[in-house]
Amino acid sequence: MNTWDELNLEDVNLEDLDLSALSQNIQSFLSNLDKNGESRLPQRAYLATRNAIRNLQLPPGITVLEREMAEILDMSRTPVREALVRLEIEGWVRLIPRRGFVVAPIVADDLQQIYEVVEGLDGIACSLATKRATSAELDQLDYLVAEQEKALEQGDLLAWTDLDERFHQTIIDLAQNPRLRGIMDSQTDQLYRARLFTIKFRPNPMHSTMDHKAIVTVMRTGEPEAARIMLRSHRHRASNEILDAIRSIQISSI
Repeated sequence: MNTWDELNLEDVNLEDLDLSALSQNIQSFLSNLDKNGESRLPQRAYLATRNAIRNLQLPPGITVLEREMAEILDMSRTPVREALVRLEIEGWVRLIPRRGFVVAPIVADDLQQIYEVVEGLDGIACSLATKRATSAELDQLDYLVAEQEKALEQGDLLAWTDLDERFHQTIIDLAQNPRLRGIMDSQTDQLYRARLFTIKFRPNPMHSTMDHKAIVTVMRTGEPEAARIMLRSHRHRASNEILDAIRSIQISSI
């Protein structure tokens, strides 16, 4: 079966979204690119569209015309088209001749393949970070865990998901390996989208927060192999929860 058809999603059109909120979010993102000096239109269109997909502002299965996306981005269709071709190559969208594009559904089999890669690399990153991180840098991880606990107390699952992403990204940063960072960046946005998509369908993430606290404790002991095993085990358990949720959503949508 074609993975694009696995979720059996009904057609969703741009008119079904809050276009005002979508436009505001995208323009806010583009303003941040202005601050970073990114002026190349195809790159701006690519980054802004990918970010909207990552954060479910453009949800899985939605169909968008190139013309509509160009209007939202306030660009001509040429840089938007270049951005969409790049996003199709990376698996974020599928281009439809003379129509526009469909945002990729979130498919369990695809995610499982990503997790098989990320689990191992995350463990390596944690091992390297354990060797290289300072006590002050580990304090930042403790801070993120404390903020996750606050988010759970407040029932703010969206904030928790963002903090979860920051926790894992910080460990990758502390590994101080640009090549590892490059490989992980190509995969982690897809995982973030899946975590965001399934957060309300999964068990309360208190267990994950406890895992994070234990991981930092082990990192402080300076035992890289123990830290590697613990983070890999944490990713594996979390991935099973996410994959189970996605498969359940697939079944209910048939």
